[in-house]
Amino acid sequence: MSRAAATVSELDPPDLEVARDVLAIEAAGLRALSAGLGPEFTRAVDCLAGASGRIVVSGMGKSGHVARKIAATFASTGTPALFVHPAEASHGDLGMILLGDAILALSNSGETAELADIVAHARRFGLKLVAITARAGSTLARAADVALLLPSVAEACPMGLAPTTSTTMQMALGDSLAVALLKRRGFTEADFRGFHPGGRLGARLRRVRELMHTGDAVPLAELGMPMDRALVLMTEKRFGCLGVTGGDGSLRGIITDGDLRRAMGPDLLTRPVDEVMTRAPRTIGPDNLAAEALHAMNAHERPVTALFVVGPDGKVAGILHIHDLLRAGLA
Repeated sequence: MSRAAATVSELDPPDLEVARDVLAIEAAGLRALSAGLGPEFTRAVDCLAGASGRIVVSGMGKSGHVARKIAATFASTGTPALFVHPAEASHGDLGMILLGDAILALSNSGETAELADIVAHARRFGLKLVAITARAGSTLARAADVALLLPSVAEACPMGLAPTTSTTMQMALGDSLAVALLKRRGFTEADFRGFHPGGRLGARLRRVRELMHTGDAVPLAELGMPMDRALVLMTEKRFGCLGVTGGDGSLRGIITDGDLRRAMGPDLLTRPVDEVMTRAPRTIGPDNLAAEALHAMNAHERPVTALFVVGPDGKVAGILHIHDLLRAGLA
């Protein structure tokens, strides 16, 4: 039977066995890498953190693909970085590497010929050079200020030729450097959002104050207001609820459609809002993430569609509706 004609059930067991073997081999490589890290990792972070310019990441072949990803991770987490192709560097792109930059060069063998001009450029201008390589005695390792050595472990490729485990370790080491630099720089969620304004991730990192309604748009009534006037306000504002405040502007309660149904009676319109409102309603702060507001809306047995936004002083700052989260791409 040809492979094309084979059924999924016939192919799954050997394919799954291969997949699990690959993952086990690469996981073993990561464990060996973690166990072997020492003071040189801190020195590498010192070199990169001390750069007044950018981190220039470079590598050839599969190491080059990993280098591009590492540069992107640096840049998105607060460490200015760019990828420079080593072959293009020899034909003018060395001009992209400036005084104050630091270089992170990747080469499993440490003998990648195309990196020679970048290494020479770093030495000529006194730029810090960090190497990620598997050979301590290689040309790249000896030229570097700090060499981060990959452990000697098998590639997941059954022939031992295709870079698999080695590139996984390179990428994980790049992530480790990026996160260490992130922590040193005190990079925050707000900073992260600044670099990721688009898409669902950007939406999830928006703050409540960016989405909430303020001023006259907020449906509010003071304690003691009769329900006939309160209902007019509630209808005008179209949020399906009404906040009740004290004389100091603090939120004392909320009136929803459910409260109206429970209070329904011949005297409803003459009753004060105090007697109809639900006390201690769910609220959110203006500096909370929009994602936290969505969780607060859905965290109880009875989900709500709007939250009053209350500042540290207890006063109403605005209102946030589920539709605002939908428009932002969050819900």
